Amino acid sequence: MAVRTPDFKAGPEEKETGMTLLDAIRISTKPAGGIAELGLPPRAPLLADWFKEGDTGFLFAPRGLGKTWLSMGLACAVANGSALGPWHAHKARKVVYVDGEMAVDGMLDRLAGMGSGENLSILNHEVLFHLGGKTLNVADADTQRALTGYVLESGAALIVLDNLSCLCSGQEENNADAWEPILHWLLILRRHKVAVLIVHHAGRNGQMRGTSRREDAAFWVLRLDAAEDAEGIAGRRATFLSRFTKERNSGKEQAPLQWTFETGTDGIVRVGHKEASGLSVFRQWIEDGLDTASDIATEMGVSKGTISKMAKRAQDAGWLTTAGRRYKLVS
Repeated sequence: MAVRTPDFKAGPEEKETGMTLLDAIRISTKPAGGIAELGLPPRAPLLADWFKEGDTGFLFAPRGLGKTWLSMGLACAVANGSALGPWHAHKARKVVYVDGEMAVDGMLDRLAGMGSGENLSILNHEVLFHLGGKTLNVADADTQRALTGYVLESGAALIVLDNLSCLCSGQEENNADAWEPILHWLLILRRHKVAVLIVHHAGRNGQMRGTSRREDAAFWVLRLDAAEDAEGIAGRRATFLSRFTKERNSGKEQAPLQWTFETGTDGIVRVGHKEASGLSVFRQWIEDGLDTASDIATEMGVSKGTISKMAKRAQDAGWLTTAGRRYKLVS
């Protein structure tokens, strides 16, 4: 299926100025001091110090690990002006959550338990088909225009796309050029200071599935993994590890966290968090393909001696072996 690159100038979301592109370039090209004198407002923070207006961010994980739990938690925190674990929203903002996979009843149960409020609007695929007879494909120009128009007229600061596999069709995942029409749309939203959280799957290698070009324009990429001492999703409880593989807003290292989302008998979802153990993070770096103490020490910001001690503990626990100076997980 051919994917059309959207002509946003023809859509309602872009200003019609009446000037040519050359004229616009002439008046917009300035020395740094001239740009500063324009007084353009800086991007306001949405959550903590790593999530700002206009961000494109990815949250990815293997199937069934907790992607939707965490993405809904982030959406509720921004919408309610509250906190998710150590991440505090700066004020309540409107959020549009686009769900392309969950059944309506399961989605409503989760959101009710998490205390979603009036600022959080849900566009569920089943409801869209039931009421409007329509489906969504974010690779399609018409879907992009419609979502942009709705987000702008609603005044939303954040749109969540859960998940990319269900909401995007007709593309070759590993083809970098196929991402171009979606990238163009994401940049349009960024210029309107609308942040986009894209939920996606991990591939068999543990990395985000599809072309790495998706990450180029992202301000942050958040990865979920199974915690070393946790059971993943079991019944009404989900436990997992989160860590940033990219983050360019805060200028500092973000601590990896272990999360627990548990639904009580009263239907309320209670969220717990703690800083993840160094051993859990050590294991995840090995699963990512790093296999020497020096490389892992550089990524974790610790000494090689600390990594060697972790390796000894892992060997004693029976899940790590060594071949010369290289580490290997026991299968």
